[in-house]
Amino acid sequence: MYREILYDVQNPVAVITMNRPEALNALTGRMMAEMRHALAAAEADPAVVGIVLTGAGRGFCAGADMAGLNATASGEDGAREDMSDLKANPGNPDMGPNFEVTYSYLLSISKPLIAAVNGPCAGLGFVYASLADMRFVERQAKLTTAFSQRGLIAEHGSSWILPRVLGPGRALDLLWSARKFLGEEAMEIGWADRLVDEGEALQAATNYIKLLAETASPISLKVIKAQVYRHLNMELGDAMRETNEWMAESLVRDDFKEGVRSFMEKRPPEFKRVGSE
Repeated sequence: MYREILYDVQNPVAVITMNRPEALNALTGRMMAEMRHALAAAEADPAVVGIVLTGAGRGFCAGADMAGLNATASGEDGAREDMSDLKANPGNPDMGPNFEVTYSYLLSISKPLIAAVNGPCAGLGFVYASLADMRFVERQAKLTTAFSQRGLIAEHGSSWILPRVLGPGRALDLLWSARKFLGEEAMEIGWADRLVDEGEALQAATNYIKLLAETASPISLKVIKAQVYRHLNMELGDAMRETNEWMAESLVRDDFKEGVRSFMEKRPPEFKRVGSE
């Protein structure tokens, strides 16, 4: 079914690989539809605790395909592919309408999503990585927002997420200048959550999800993710009231009983997976 991505599930990790290495995995409409479909499949699969997004070859993603951008700039309609076989609706409906606008759905996916940035990451590719929950970045990776140098604005949620991750000054610097920076600086300014050597991002992200699968409740992971992103849009009191309600719900779940029991018995917990149940 997939032509421009690879999708592989090795319990408990789903790996989605953008697979146009000859074009540094530049994004096409087809590729973005395939990624959304694969993300929905991973979200529905109980074998999957977390998802890794990466790129094939020497790059993560060079941004939107330049041929498509040129057609848009020239006012051409372009050929539209039939992708009816790729209809998908990933994301937690309880997150609300803020997470149903273009790429904001990435924040509503109910399982951890980690970007394994293995090389050049620019433009819309930079947005995808920024909207992942965590970023594991290789030292040699070259990063840029690119938008201002193409006559564009801060695209698709980057004006919302970057100030929250970096602070407004650093966000404006990256968005205004569109300068290139490496993985080392990405770690220094807080965009990268882990800095790894060349060739290690995918394995590091996979190992992190495996650790979560061994130690953490998937339902807790889902609810905590919803709390973090929903509460960025709330007043403190509203966030606290919702947290109190969700805390009360967690206290009557089987996972709470298993978490306490496994601690007392000094053994690994056996939590229920999250999927299409």
